[in-house]
Amino acid sequence: MSSRFVNIDRNTPMLLPPDLRDWVQEDDLAHFLVDALALLDLSCAAVNARGTGSQQYPPAMMLGLLIYCYANGIFSSRQIKQATYQHLSVRYLAANTHPDHDTIAKFRRDNGPLLRTVFVQLLQLARRAGLLKLGVVVLDGTKLEANAAKRNTLTAAQVEEELRRLDQRVDQLLQTAERADQNNETGAQLPEELVDAQARRERLLQAKAQLEEQARARHTRREEQRRERPPGDKPRRVPMQPRSTDTINPTDTDSTLTPTASHRYVQGYNAQVVVSAEAMGLIVAADVVRDTSDIQQLEPMLGRAVSNLGQAPEHVLVDTGYENLRQIIAVEEQLGTQVLCPPARSANARGEVAGRSPWRRQRKARREQLRARLQTPAARALYRL
Repeated sequence: MSSRFVNIDRNTPMLLPPDLRDWVQEDDLAHFLVDALALLDLSCAAVNARGTGSQQYPPAMMLGLLIYCYANGIFSSRQIKQATYQHLSVRYLAANTHPDHDTIAKFRRDNGPLLRTVFVQLLQLARRAGLLKLGVVVLDGTKLEANAAKRNTLTAAQVEEELRRLDQRVDQLLQTAERADQNNETGAQLPEELVDAQARRERLLQAKAQLEEQARARHTRREEQRRERPPGDKPRRVPMQPRSTDTINPTDTDSTLTPTASHRYVQGYNAQVVVSAEAMGLIVAADVVRDTSDIQQLEPMLGRAVSNLGQAPEHVLVDTGYENLRQIIAVEEQLGTQVLCPPARSANARGEVAGRSPWRRQRKARREQLRARLQTPAARALYRL
């Protein structure tokens, strides 16, 4: 008996024009975007108000195109243009039109604030429509490499030494230039070398100023923590001036030298993301920070999620890296959100020292509570998410 196969015919023309909606799955994000963007106020979108020149693409279509592609990992404007030909859902969102990559890039540049506003409005619409459930959210972080070479990272002491060396070199070059002018000498190399040295010095001065600003911010933040915490939990003071071991990269002064899970260091950032565990991983808040660990990120990231959605989740799942008992207590008392966080195996792993202060006793009791909470069947089922 011969096998029976579906007949594949790519040559016979269709009798009727195809409806693109029939080619996109019913639960595809594209349908939600089309319906939701029609309800939003997009009057602040940057468009050619004079109405002259070529016809413009509607802001709602361009926003839907960008949001859908970004949600599916397509970020390049050239790739987005290609997707309007090759990706059925994208082709449906663009209504079978194909904006040029320059048009896509310009719309993104001109409408950055609008994209952020629409992101929040879409989250709120998804929640009201029942597409986004906030019973359980998950918070985690990952390290992202900056566009800067790790070998260029300098300590504060190295910045000072390099500045001293460059100051001496610039003085020497200026003296040589003065002698050349007096002797009416000509030469093309000297000015270029002088400019290079001065440019390097300017970059180092900017890096030094950034180090000083970071040190002041760190000092201010620590003093605020000392005022907020009880007598038995006062962290040590930090200086207002940069420490000799503080590092900075002159190429990208906002990035920092940070450890990764593979025990290697990268020059980059600590990216934080909060997702809904019940809405197929829909992102409800995101941020990028300089802190090399996650221990200070629980409270601010949940605050972002609540600000975006106007509602606090019932549970938040985090790993041991977020075990900041002060923030856990604040989140549970102020937001009513239960934190599921496995505490470190021992107090020493968090730098805790045995003591009789009320705060240390409260901290020990809270850690035991976190452990006991994760032993319940309901908590174990949630944490498996």
